[in-house]
Amino acid sequence: VRGPGLVIETPLAAEPDLLTRIRRQLVLPSSDEPAVQRELDWFRAHPDYLTRVFTRAERYLYHIVETLEQRDMPVDLALLPIVESAFDPFAYSHGRASGLWQIIPGTGRRLGLKQNWWYDGRRDVLDSTRAALDYLEMLSGHFDGDWLLAVAGYNSGEGNVARALRRHGGSPDQADFWQIRAFLPAETRTYVPRLLALTALMADPAAHGIELPVLPNAPYFASVTTDGQIDMALAAELAGLDTEELYHLNPGVNRWATDPDGPHRLLVPSDAAATLDAALASLGDRERVQWSRHRIRAGDTLEALAQRYATTPAVLREVNQINGHLIRAGDHLMIPQAVRSIEAYTLTSDARAERQRSTPPRTGRQQRTHVVKAGETLWTISRRYGVGIRELARWNAMAPGDVLSIGRRLVLWTDAGGAPAQAQAAGERIRRVTYQVRRGDSLSSIASRFRVRVPELLQWNSLTADRYLQPGQRLVMYVDVTEQST
Repeated sequence: VRGPGLVIETPLAAEPDLLTRIRRQLVLPSSDEPAVQRELDWFRAHPDYLTRVFTRAERYLYHIVETLEQRDMPVDLALLPIVESAFDPFAYSHGRASGLWQIIPGTGRRLGLKQNWWYDGRRDVLDSTRAALDYLEMLSGHFDGDWLLAVAGYNSGEGNVARALRRHGGSPDQADFWQIRAFLPAETRTYVPRLLALTALMADPAAHGIELPVLPNAPYFASVTTDGQIDMALAAELAGLDTEELYHLNPGVNRWATDPDGPHRLLVPSDAAATLDAALASLGDRERVQWSRHRIRAGDTLEALAQRYATTPAVLREVNQINGHLIRAGDHLMIPQAVRSIEAYTLTSDARAERQRSTPPRTGRQQRTHVVKAGETLWTISRRYGVGIRELARWNAMAPGDVLSIGRRLVLWTDAGGAPAQAQAAGERIRRVTYQVRRGDSLSSIASRFRVRVPELLQWNSLTADRYLQPGQRLVMYVDVTEQST
């Protein structure tokens, strides 16, 4: 209710619509820059995309908004996962970024996110949101409270933004994003305008001819303590859910069960939390996963048994109180095992990768396999078969910079006639570059400058990490010229 001298606002928590709650708190500056208008034009032309993304966001958005409010950070940042992942918690980018917030492995470790065979905190809804907001808050402080520079730093790294400021000749209090935009990587020059376009749409969707879905302004999920490792199919059954819904709320779980070392909690829809909590209270510790008693045979190893039963040697050693690697024929091992066939866990890391490998990019393609040989990289293999390096990486659930192991089998898709599919990704332009080392250069600084990875530099030039570079030395690199900053 508004009147002369009187403003009575509906409490934010009482708003029936979560998007209205966000709309009332938008603080990032509006902009009529052409780059923002181009992004607005795209969104206006694709209203179905926005409907799909916001519908997918319903599981996660309330928690993100609540966390931003508690931290007194701009609620506009709740829209950043649209730019990053379209609110797909299983999204994996060509730069090895993962999860709603698209955090790369190194940044994840720096932000305290656990990453192992069982679990990836970069995809965990609670952990990744905490880490992403920690990083954004740190970047805001680094750039004197300028949130657009912080968002630019989130995309390209604070070093790139700092260099752009130096090239402009200013500091965060003397230059803004638009003044340094020309000095930033191409992706970042689009990234920030895309977020601003989303805030403009959110501020007044009707003005842009867009109708956004109504999302309940209430918690979608609650956290239930499990007190130890638990089988995902069993937990879903106890909560009255299907397994896929449980994985969508707990995308950090890589395997058929949660990590034995935690976190010992599961997110479930709010109305299922009490059901799961009561069911878990009646289970014994050994009932949370299924156990098999395996009689060790000659030739068995912990590594082979772990692979056979979809677990790890470390778990087998811990459960059976084994020191070292030796096991004796005739003894028995207790082995945790999935309650259903592994194929029933359709959103594990392995299942998603297999689905990616086995799904043809379009009809009329045939699958073929390439066995990696010594010295080969994704780049050399992609050139051999005439396919794009990003496409080859995507077919095999990898990133283009990943180092290949000898003997690994890669999937490729060719035209029906057997010829390699000429499917180079749009805009991808790989070039062989020779670089002459200068005084003060390091492998890390060169890799950063040309947007490649140190392991690639080592492999391309038959170097070892402990070998020092010498001024005048020539290095060979294969770079994507569209990713080089101006």
